[in-house]
Amino acid sequence: MSKEFPYIEKLQHIAARQKVSVYLVGGYLRDYVLKRENHDFDFAVQNNALKLAKNFADQIKGSYILLDEDHGCARVVKKEKGKILTFDFADFRASTIEDDLKNRDFTINTLVADIQKLKSLDTIDDLIEDKKRALKDIQSGRIKRTSIKALRDDPLRMMRAFSLKAVLDFRIELSTLNQIKKEKDLLRDVSPERVRDELFKILESERTTTVLKEMDRYGLLSVVIPQIRIMAGCSQGGYHHLDVWPHSLEAVFQMEKILKSPEKLGLSSLDELNAYLNTDLGGGRSRRALMKLGCLLHDIGKPETRKKEGERYTFHGHEHAGQKIVKEIAKMLKLSTKERHALEDMVRWHLRPGYLSNFKKPSDRAVFRYFRDTEDESVSILLLSLADQRATRGPLTTDSDQKHHENICLGLVHEYFEKQKEEPFVPLINGNDLIKTLKLKPSPLFKLVLDEVEEQQVLQKIKTKTQAMTLARKLVKEKKDPE
Repeated sequence: MSKEFPYIEKLQHIAARQKVSVYLVGGYLRDYVLKRENHDFDFAVQNNALKLAKNFADQIKGSYILLDEDHGCARVVKKEKGKILTFDFADFRASTIEDDLKNRDFTINTLVADIQKLKSLDTIDDLIEDKKRALKDIQSGRIKRTSIKALRDDPLRMMRAFSLKAVLDFRIELSTLNQIKKEKDLLRDVSPERVRDELFKILESERTTTVLKEMDRYGLLSVVIPQIRIMAGCSQGGYHHLDVWPHSLEAVFQMEKILKSPEKLGLSSLDELNAYLNTDLGGGRSRRALMKLGCLLHDIGKPETRKKEGERYTFHGHEHAGQKIVKEIAKMLKLSTKERHALEDMVRWHLRPGYLSNFKKPSDRAVFRYFRDTEDESVSILLLSLADQRATRGPLTTDSDQKHHENICLGLVHEYFEKQKEEPFVPLINGNDLIKTLKLKPSPLFKLVLDEVEEQQVLQKIKTKTQAMTLARKLVKEKKDPE
């Protein structure tokens, strides 16, 4: 029993001392029935849930987090054997557990077990009670609201219906979908952090495109990210077979295929690639999830920059317009600074791999500048460009061009990981050298000079500090006296 439910006896003793009934409810039991691993435990407490949670945190030496004082909600987090265990406690929202279950979100989350009945040798199967026909909906893979009131009481549940669909591969039943369509604007009153967390469950899943399309169909996606509305109905040119918005969704689908089977890319650095994709960029949210969001938003600057030139449309500078828009989206969703910068870089530089593939073999200088400018997001941008190209199948697109573009992108992905194995780069000169030797004061000129010297060093055009200083003097003179 301790493997299925850790610290059960400690919780039982605390509940007995406080003389309160405590029930294990919701997602853990649902996943237990589905034989899915879950380390998040939800408890409905007769009263004084905050006191119970605090005492429990003290007993297991976990972290206590107050979630909602008004509704008596708190969380205890404990790291154990490399896993994060989360225990959520909430006061009953009714006088009895039966009535409390009626206030839960979906029928599949209404299974319940009285923790005082759990013994060390018991299995949870013997104690699970099904008071709202949860097992029937779990077995049929159906996400169904417990009542009309359930979605109104907490509009985030509309978002959670889709995150559950993404995670469990269940279907949302029609009456629940219709209520979401009708009352979707209630989601605007939910804190952005909570909305973000549900969105990233969708982005982390292997069903991102399917779920985003259904959210879009029922109007919820544009409530979550209102800025996407401008992409609808924006036609493109002969290289594209889709308008901007369906093209963006298709790019997410192509990215999903790439991320699901990266071995099909033919790369030798799969372990390094997976570690890169799984990097936590903030709050436990991975780079792979952010890359899907990058695909969704990569062309969001096109409607603003679209112009008709003769018989075709142009979108000059749409990457820069898009960068400004995604900066605001990232702030709106309360993404971390690292996530925001990564997302901005994906959108700002997403055309660069395409420019490189305009050449049969990009020059060493062009490749160096690509890696210099894109930094940590070099690979995410290359894969985004690959997904973008695969989502582009207009009459002017040729198989040979696409194949060449793919070869350039994958070659640069390989080169990125090979460079990570090299000794750290040590520049021949730095800012102090410019100050001491050239008597230069800190200014924007610093970066221009140091970047050029670094480029020449990487390209092995200069190899000594003397050569570096000679180049620096020349550059300073040219910049100060361009004639």
